[in-house]
Amino acid sequence: MAGPNPQTCPVCGVKILVGVVGGDRVLFSAGPPGTRARLYARVCQYVQKAGCINPSGGNQPPQANDYYKPDAPKP
Repeated sequence: MAGPNPQTCPVCGVKILVGVVGGDRVLFSAGPPGTRARLYARVCQYVQKAGCINPSGGNQPPQANDYYKPDAPKP
């Protein structure tokens, strides 16, 4: 049985583990791993450059918690 196949996006440098049980896993530079939909919601939809390996966000639509939410202002 083959392990996951890592791919690196030449546009943003993020690593995606393809072939992982449960779907592809995106390794962000900070925070827990995520999905292609989360990567699309936070990065790919804004960059839109040739060479992006996640131009459509995969086969699942982004969820509400996939989008970036800045920290709440500190009092």
